[in-house]
Amino acid sequence: MKTYEIATIDGDGIGPEVCRATVAVLAEACGARLRFVPLDGGAGHYARTGEVLPETTFEACRRADAILHGAAGLPEVTYPDSTEVGNDLHLRLRFRLDLYANVRPIRLYRGAMSPLAGWGPGRIDYVIVRENTEGLYASRGAGTNLRGEVATDTLVMTRRGVERVARFAFELSRQRSGAPRDGRRRVTVCDKANILRSYAFFRAVCQEVARDYPDVELDYAYADAITVHMLKKPDFYDVIVAENMFGDIISDLGAGTVGGLGIAASAELGERHGLFQGAHGSAPDIAGQDLASPVATVLSGALMLRWLGERHGDAALVQDAARLERAVEAVLGAGEVVPRDLGGNASCSAMTEAIRRALG
Repeated sequence: MKTYEIATIDGDGIGPEVCRATVAVLAEACGARLRFVPLDGGAGHYARTGEVLPETTFEACRRADAILHGAAGLPEVTYPDSTEVGNDLHLRLRFRLDLYANVRPIRLYRGAMSPLAGWGPGRIDYVIVRENTEGLYASRGAGTNLRGEVATDTLVMTRRGVERVARFAFELSRQRSGAPRDGRRRVTVCDKANILRSYAFFRAVCQEVARDYPDVELDYAYADAITVHMLKKPDFYDVIVAENMFGDIISDLGAGTVGGLGIAASAELGERHGLFQGAHGSAPDIAGQDLASPVATVLSGALMLRWLGERHGDAALVQDAARLERAVEAVLGAGEVVPRDLGGNASCSAMTEAIRRALG
């Protein structure tokens, strides 16, 4: 029986609660096949030690088969330039491990009501693939603030960066069953190619990659227009690929259409490494009160199992990923144990135990 080492970083705020809840659920699903290694890091750790990501933590993450993260960030813990320290934890892991594809599934589950009238489970089911290492965020730590009078950040796109994330998106579409509306495999390129040369370049490289995937339809949407389309016709989408900043924004919009960030899973993937965490923040105002929902982190754990299973040819892990997603949906669909962000009053521990029972 193959075993996998999972580096876990609890982080800040509700991070420890949702991360430990997910570890408990994954242990229920997979037993001794997963070995969890707890590691230090985050804003709280920085406040105590001056390090947001200790080198020992980074090396352990680099060696591990996957990384599971709770959440990081405390509003009062900032760098001298006023940017939050906590975000730097996963940003440093992202850039040092070259986690170039941020994967955000947008799926409406049973038991999660969409604010979009008339849309039921199964009718919203697409994935946003966000380029994760370039774009506007390439300016992180490198922008200019001149005398407090002029501030600049630079948007960067490279052929290699755009090509690999576009190829990732097309390959992902081939693995899926197509858009709910028509069953067609489709990659939508989200950009502002009508205004900015950098986005015209992004689109042109995506078009070049598309020639290798004649079985996948190529579609385009400007970043402003897609915010309307995602509300009016969410069933049209299969896979959306976008530059870093645009992908960040539309991912949260997509999450809002299926219940919110508390149900939004996230994976940051590279050629050899994967980081998995819920898309929500650290919510320090409810930390330590057993009020947080573990659902987003648990679903991120399911993404981790599927990624590990596909990467290592382990069909049992892929099956466990599907079983875990079914368990979450069964709990939500039953309507008896529902987290606060979805209109219920279930605690973090109650949700965790309900999902474990559903697995059993």
